[in-house]
Amino acid sequence: MAQATGQGTPARGVSDNIRGAGFMLVAMAAFSMGDACMKSVAEHLPLYQAVTLRGLVTVPLLLMIARMTGGLNLPVLLASWRVVGVRTLGEIAATLTFFYALVHMPLGALSAILQSAPLAVTAGAALFMGEKVGWRRGLAIGTGFVGVLLIVQPGADGPNPAALVALVSVGFIVLRDLSTRRLPVNVPSVGVALIASVAVMVVGGAMSARTPWQPVPLTIAPLIVLAAIFVNIGYIFIIRVMRVGEVGFTTPFRYTALVWAMGLGWLIWGEVPRALTLVGAAIIVASGLFVLLREAQLGRRPAR
Repeated sequence: MAQATGQGTPARGVSDNIRGAGFMLVAMAAFSMGDACMKSVAEHLPLYQAVTLRGLVTVPLLLMIARMTGGLNLPVLLASWRVVGVRTLGEIAATLTFFYALVHMPLGALSAILQSAPLAVTAGAALFMGEKVGWRRGLAIGTGFVGVLLIVQPGADGPNPAALVALVSVGFIVLRDLSTRRLPVNVPSVGVALIASVAVMVVGGAMSARTPWQPVPLTIAPLIVLAAIFVNIGYIFIIRVMRVGEVGFTTPFRYTALVWAMGLGWLIWGEVPRALTLVGAAIIVASGLFVLLREAQLGRRPAR
């Protein structure tokens, strides 16, 4: 993150920070609404059929974005095929486990669990990449995972299987994001995302072949298209966030996804978060913000 010092690159202006925050707000709203659309679609169609249909719309849109931004640099992508391959595997597993949890648990609770992903990435970087994490950030990460346990708190019949799958999804997000850190800076992010989207669509199609496909109701087809459009809107604005504003200023706005998820869950499905879910979500957000603050103070670039 650039700082206003007598040497080097000056810090970005306030207007850039405000624009970056706005882009982050749009991205989080788009991703949340796309998730809500997919949850609605999965109520009428088999899950993997829904994933495949979304991919059939998402991939052409993302391909168009890649062509417009020069993201189809195949020689550069192929030069890093090992890292891209590992990242793609993480993306496939994270997406499929996420959608399973999305279908079987409240949207707000799922979003709260996923907010722990940055904490898990920081912990994973310390364990597997040798990055130093001091006792303050270590304590914050542990506290954040306590918040996760409050959300996943088992009832009389044991833990919610969908919540456990959501935790597995967080683990695959860690694999995806740590692999992303290994990518050279000249590897186009749009091209990497396009490869991952194609892979998710292909795997979803293969898994959907196990059950007969069902006709798509006319009332559901627009939701599939909207889900794909929202995902691409979110991706475009996330790219714009990376190009303007300071990381320490814009990243906290990612937690607005939790507000969107809980609001949409209440509005569409009448989901009212449990008190422990709210407490756990607050702990996760507070822990994430603390880790972000410490990373900014130490002059490190927080994981996106």
